[in-house]
Amino acid sequence: MIELKNVTKKYNNFKAVDDISFKIEEGEIVGFLGPNGAGKSTTMSMITGYIEPTKGKIIVNGYDIDQKAKQAKRQIGYMPENVPLYTELTVKEFISYMADLKLVKRKDKKSEIERVLNQTGLNEVKSKLIRNLSRGYRQRVSLAGALVGNPPILILDEPTVGLDPKQVTEIRNLIKSLKEKHTILISSHILSEINQMCNKIIIINKGKIVKVDKTENIESETLSSNSDKKELLITVEEETTTLSDITKKLKPIKSVTLVNQKDKERQYSISYEGDENVKKELLKLCIDKDINVVEVKKKEISLEDAFLKIIDEDTTSNKEKGGKK
Repeated sequence: MIELKNVTKKYNNFKAVDDISFKIEEGEIVGFLGPNGAGKSTTMSMITGYIEPTKGKIIVNGYDIDQKAKQAKRQIGYMPENVPLYTELTVKEFISYMADLKLVKRKDKKSEIERVLNQTGLNEVKSKLIRNLSRGYRQRVSLAGALVGNPPILILDEPTVGLDPKQVTEIRNLIKSLKEKHTILISSHILSEINQMCNKIIIINKGKIVKVDKTENIESETLSSNSDKKELLITVEEETTTLSDITKKLKPIKSVTLVNQKDKERQYSISYEGDENVKKELLKLCIDKDINVVEVKKKEISLEDAFLKIIDEDTTSNKEKGGKK
């Protein structure tokens, strides 16, 4: 459905994207992750045909975007970051305008506008000016623009950025409802969103692809590599930071780190080895020292942990290679 073969993008002597290759199959929802400046937006812009690669091939649903640009672009609905919309238009006028840009046939235009309005839940605001809509509804309008013409591929750049929790949930559910009829590539900094929506993840760092795998495989691999490292998260009420001092009495504990603080509540990350009774001993110690424990739980490996580990390992590897030259 989407295939990149040895794609590079250079700006003078700077390589924004460096010889990357990956493939996205039909029906997949793929998360595209990387730190700021890693090359995500550049890559997505090349896939959509907005900018040209310096070298390499990009195949979109069977069309080489360099050789058959028009056919390739018709396969894609693109929702860029920052919701660039014509705010003086109504919602319906904007969707109609997008239908004209995408050369929707005149006889199909009315039904296509209605289909997209229904699909994105915009019927109730279709006559409102875009400038008067909330951020959440503007995101829906931008997604509606991508859906016009019913392209088989959707490319969504930070679709939930700047939204409140309720709006994030609404957009997430909307995107998940599209997976039956579309192949979707999503770029996001919100890893919990990627975890809930995507079945595969591509990680890019400093212009190079460092990982392509199923979401659950990336998490389980990180869990396996950290099998000897055990960690508790404990939240307590205390006036001063004393937990790190009293836990020195427990031999299994290797480190205590203050990770969060709000009013009198402090959350600590406690790394330990071996002894599975450390939680029980820790609670007893807190009771003896009159420390009120709000919560204590075992820290689970998350997609965020996996992402940070992969990026850290890649950065360390690059430094070592640079040092050997």
